[in-house]
Amino acid sequence: MKILEAQSAVLTNVEVYTFLSEQEKRYQKDDRKGPANLGTLRKEVLQYLEGPPGPLSQKPMPYDAAVIPTLLKKLRQYHITKGELIMILNVRPTENAVLNTVIEDMEDRFSTEQQEEILNIIIETLGQFPQEEDGAQEDGTV
Repeated sequence: MKILEAQSAVLTNVEVYTFLSEQEKRYQKDDRKGPANLGTLRKEVLQYLEGPPGPLSQKPMPYDAAVIPTLLKKLRQYHITKGELIMILNVRPTENAVLNTVIEDMEDRFSTEQQEEILNIIIETLGQFPQEEDGAQEDGTV
């Protein structure tokens, strides 16, 4: 394989997940092996992306790459940068504190109402994490 243009695009986690999942299916269908460590690398990346607390850890996945244009369209009015949009898709913030870590100078750029609107758009488009049961402890055991 030859790299024609390094870093010509930035991919979201869901795009990487989709590509690797489809590649695995294509390789199995065509009975291809690829480079020696490709299977291990693919498996480890998919496990990382599917692991909690990642947004892709929910089964079934709450969204796919098809929702990216929808989210971009809805958030366009807020002039969020490309990097911030990538982070929103990767982190899937559902609380103001998490959104504040993703959007630079959020409190200076957006009013409280706008911050809530942005969060509501994200939750509406990408979904929300399921609520933990009341009996769940903080260390993740039940």
